[in-house]
Amino acid sequence: MSETKEAMNKPRTEEAIQPAENDNIITIIGMHKWFGEFHVLKDINLEVKARERIVVCGPSGSGKSTMIRCINRLEEHQRGRIIVNGIELSKNLKNIEKIREEVGMVFQHFNLFPHLTIIENLTLGPLWVRKMPLKEARELAMYYLEKVHIAEQAEKYPGQLSGGQQQRVAIARSLCMKPKVMLFDEPTSALDPEMVKEVLDVMISLAHEGMTMIVVTHEMGFAKSVAHRVLFMDEGRIVEENTPDEFFDHPQHERTKLFLSQILH
Repeated sequence: MSETKEAMNKPRTEEAIQPAENDNIITIIGMHKWFGEFHVLKDINLEVKARERIVVCGPSGSGKSTMIRCINRLEEHQRGRIIVNGIELSKNLKNIEKIREEVGMVFQHFNLFPHLTIIENLTLGPLWVRKMPLKEARELAMYYLEKVHIAEQAEKYPGQLSGGQQQRVAIARSLCMKPKVMLFDEPTSALDPEMVKEVLDVMISLAHEGMTMIVVTHEMGFAKSVAHRVLFMDEGRIVEENTPDEFFDHPQHERTKLFLSQILH
């Protein structure tokens, strides 16, 4: 049995912290995006409740990463509405700044500053964006480095760390901004297989603490055990969404069935 199937067959644990009943923290209504003439996102509609955990999967080029990058304006949508924590994303720079303060993002590649130590990477945002005193920023950084089990690396440089360690630093860096939402864009796809688990363990810990999360990933074991909903995207559309049990055991769309048959081997 493959690792993916083994992970999916583990019992799903129900955490005490569940999504808020009527508290949408992200609302996307009729959102479209083009790259030139290429229509990359087509009529995206999505509601994400506070404390909800959503996994987005689908083939390469289906628009998964572009969709979550639109949520904090790393990509600009051309039609429709995106509302984050009550603030609508528009060309208003103040609104964009407010949303970016509330939305953390972890990328496939770690995007750490190589010339800064680990703790300097973590204190940069709190110092410059939150205007936090240095002592407080360093205490906060050490708190989150402890949380991702990497505090002993605080004075090292990114190049001295493994890929898995660097990705845990990137997660801690986002947490230092105390975001309400965390976006993960294929956070394990650039890692060696033996490093994947250490990053997923940190993400699972965040999930259990009630962090609102949207995770683009092919780690189906993670989706099965942690997600409240799984979204499947293809050709720029959300083709199917359901609870993990229903999504994996009873996929409704033929395209979803084909995708799952190809990755669950």
